[in-house]
Amino acid sequence: MTNLTAKDLDVLSHVLTGEEIACKKARVYANTLTDAALAQEMNEIACAHEERFNRLFSILNGGK
Repeated sequence: MTNLTAKDLDVLSHVLTGEEIACKKARVYANTLTDAALAQEMNEIACAHEERFNRLFSILNGGK
């Protein structure tokens, strides 16, 4: 398990929040765009943010 300091946890918390918000916004944009190509691009961006969120969250659970 990785030993995280209080500062590490604080930074990680802020980054997780940012990734979560970015993912949610990208999903909203994807659902409101009328251009199919742009909607697909926004879905891919949302997936990238979700993947980063999940990887960072796993750090909190002691994963890699």
